[in-house]
Amino acid sequence: MAESQVIIGIHGLANKPEAETLERWWKDSILEGLERNQGRTSKTLNFDSVYWADVMYAEPIPDAENKEPYERAEDPLKTYKDGWWDDLVAGLADAAATPLDLAKRYFGFDEIADAVLRAKLDDLATYYEKPKIRKELRGRLRTALDEHEDKRIIVIAHSMGTIIAYDVLRALGRDDPARVIDHFVTIGSPLGLPHVKHKIHQENDLVRTPSVVRRWTNFADRRDPVAADVHLSGDYAPNNRGVEVRDDLVINGYKSPAGKANHHKSYGYLRAPEVSEAIRSSL
Repeated sequence: MAESQVIIGIHGLANKPEAETLERWWKDSILEGLERNQGRTSKTLNFDSVYWADVMYAEPIPDAENKEPYERAEDPLKTYKDGWWDDLVAGLADAAATPLDLAKRYFGFDEIADAVLRAKLDDLATYYEKPKIRKELRGRLRTALDEHEDKRIIVIAHSMGTIIAYDVLRALGRDDPARVIDHFVTIGSPLGLPHVKHKIHQENDLVRTPSVVRRWTNFADRRDPVAADVHLSGDYAPNNRGVEVRDDLVINGYKSPAGKANHHKSYGYLRAPEVSEAIRSSL
């Protein structure tokens, strides 16, 4: 990847391993996907990680206590078209047994959205309720964007990180309309939640694609409890460039070393075939 290009990644909700470890695992996940899905053998990747878990948590997850580290996938990396049915059937039992998965069906109702956010998405509730923390999280991403202003930027945001990234990109469009972000990639995003869209509308004129974005692709696994609305295209209007969000369903096949599936895990998204293709096309 040429130095004139950079991938800026921002992680999602919940505590994380230390910053250096998480950056390495994101990078390894992306490289694994490019290797296995695209035949790209180069190990070079201009990647910059925006880390914010230390704002919410006093200590990172110790290596010895991390039950969901990055490891190369043992199973084939399936495309949604080829493998969605088998994976969906296999995941039904787990989904039915998980409270957060059960809560997914209720995310569309505004009257309980706050309660669900507080009970299951504590970080997001804190983000909206504490302006000082919100400013700090946004500031870290904005600093990274400004540091790489002379490069062609691909932003990859996961989970709650997609909300932070969206908010920062909308503000960037107001502050510096001439700036351009080449590709905005969202994975496992809760941007479709009515509560989130309401918060966006409180700050902005319209719920739409950020004006500085040249391309926006949203990837979601139907079994992901945080990506409650896997189709954002009906929720976000095009920007003044005519750029619309393009939705793409994927299979997030991440499994922990103990064999437990997590269809929201960033590593599974980052190496999914469809995500690899989007990254390759932007390099």
